[in-house]
Amino acid sequence: MKIYSAEQLQKADSLSIKNQNISSTDLMERAAGLVFNQIHSRLEGSDIEIKIFCGIGNNGGDGLVIARMLLEHGYKVKVFIVNYSEKRSRDFLINYDRFKNITKDWPVLIKNQNDFPKIEEGDFVIDAMFGIGLNRPIEGWVSALVEHINKSGAFILSIDMPSGLYAEQVPGNTAGIIKANFTLTFQSPKFTFFLPQTMDYVGEFQVLDIGLDREFLAKTNTNARLIGKEQARLLYKNRKKNSHKGDYGHTLIVGGSYGKIGSIVLSATAALKTGAGLCSVFSPECGYEIIQTALPEAMVITDNQKKHLSEIKIDFEPDIICFGMGAGTGDAALNAFEKLLKETKLPMLIDADGLNMLSKNKALLDLLPERSVLTPHPKELERLIGKWDDDNHKIKKVQKFINKYNVILVLKGAHSFCFSKEEIFINNSGNAGMSTAGAGDVLSGVISGLMSQKYDPVIAAVFGVYLHGLAGDLAAEKMGYEAITAGEITNNLGGAFLELFREEENLN
Repeated sequence: MKIYSAEQLQKADSLSIKNQNISSTDLMERAAGLVFNQIHSRLEGSDIEIKIFCGIGNNGGDGLVIARMLLEHGYKVKVFIVNYSEKRSRDFLINYDRFKNITKDWPVLIKNQNDFPKIEEGDFVIDAMFGIGLNRPIEGWVSALVEHINKSGAFILSIDMPSGLYAEQVPGNTAGIIKANFTLTFQSPKFTFFLPQTMDYVGEFQVLDIGLDREFLAKTNTNARLIGKEQARLLYKNRKKNSHKGDYGHTLIVGGSYGKIGSIVLSATAALKTGAGLCSVFSPECGYEIIQTALPEAMVITDNQKKHLSEIKIDFEPDIICFGMGAGTGDAALNAFEKLLKETKLPMLIDADGLNMLSKNKALLDLLPERSVLTPHPKELERLIGKWDDDNHKIKKVQKFINKYNVILVLKGAHSFCFSKEEIFINNSGNAGMSTAGAGDVLSGVISGLMSQKYDPVIAAVFGVYLHGLAGDLAAEKMGYEAITAGEITNNLGGAFLELFREEENLN
């Protein structure tokens, strides 16, 4: 799913009005009607009073349409107009008059803090104050109103986006942002829905297709794309009936040290569970019995050193080398890694201590094979590229880094970001239970297993991150978040492949 900018969505609005021969008021009625349907399907029969806070622009116009529809269906509705300016949009004024025509209970004007209504825990609040056109922080008494709503304990539903949040940037002042429980957003999710600094303001969200111009949306290129089940399914490569293990590649997992052999067992297991035809593991000598016992399907080659890596010698050419898990950052391992980089031409996957070695000796970055995949968590990324001011600054630094070294970077998080030179891919699978030791080692194995099967490195990263998250979701369904371990994520990889092609149940 493409993630459009505010400018692109505003242009899509204009083209839709022109090409569909409708008015902007008609389009607002359509969009707000979809919001009403969602609310009505959940609250039908409820006598709860719904408090709607409307701005004086088009987002406020949406709120007024929703308010009118709710009233027409018998709901208790109280509308508050947040009068932060004397200017009103045309569609706001039209829908203000339409609302007044159906009720004697006219909207209450809020002009300062003395006008703030009482909001209690358990109330249902609809936030329709500011939409995607906002380009400066909310300040003064309006910011105080936002804080008043946030502190109330009410359930907050935001229309299109939480008021105070920008579509693409992290606001300089996050104090003036509505913290929604749920957001119903129009046509496309917004980029800030996925940034660590801003995603908590959005709560859960649902995208409502309001029927904007299809041709424009299809032809318009975006900087970011959300990867869900539908998109991930298209990335899968069918396996041929007439094939053998050699057709699916040979993955080499390199890493481990005394006490940290489990990390490479997790990676190797995940590579095989993802479909790699062969998997070899190179570890210190202390890993031999552990790996052979834990994973009999893997072949094991050992270093001359018992407890750490010192020299990586193999007598075959793997399709992908996955390096770093549990390797440590001692001088011997660092020298072995440098030699491996000099000898390797195919793209690699580098994780964990491999990333820390790159940070420790930045000259090694120039030795990275082109289109290698790096999979840092935020702290590893900071060591690699330096500190950042906010999420926007971080993204700019990552893009500069990947362009300089021609690599793909997977930034792990609640919504993992896959950065390529062309586009940012944002993952939409996974859950909080995956915040557990070894989950990253499993991800490295998944992506490596796909790369060994000749998936393009970008596709392997994007598809691998989605599969990994989906396996975690399946694990959570069975045991809840707290009981998930890295091994359970691996155990559900087969189910994740099956789930890709399982049709959703029709509940109608």
